[in-house]
Amino acid sequence: MSARNLTTKDILQKEFKPALRGFNTEEVDEFLDLIIRDYESYEKELSYLKQENQRLKQQVSHTNTHEPNSQSAHSVPNQATTNYDILKRLSKLEKVVYGQYSHPQDSEENYKQPDQDTHIYQGE
Repeated sequence: MSARNLTTKDILQKEFKPALRGFNTEEVDEFLDLIIRDYESYEKELSYLKQENQRLKQQVSHTNTHEPNSQSAHSVPNQATTNYDILKRLSKLEKVVYGQYSHPQDSEENYKQPDQDTHIYQGE
């Protein structure tokens, strides 16, 4: 951002020297009053935007520090599904080894999908 040359106080306190065939002083004062109101409005908006920017930076920082925890929470259901698949395959292998395997559908009927809330395997 570029540095400001004037403040509202500078504009308010500026006095012009009267000159022969000079400007209408009332018109100049009215125009300066308008400029002062604009400056005050810009200063308020700039202050608000700086505060908003700081708040958003803090929010991003807070989100980034808590993000790894949320990613690990998303991987838990996938791990439960993977454990279920491993148990299902292990059961099929045991049945083949011990000669009890008859139909591929039988082993899938004996197992339920893991409960997603508790992530505990619940077999029959």
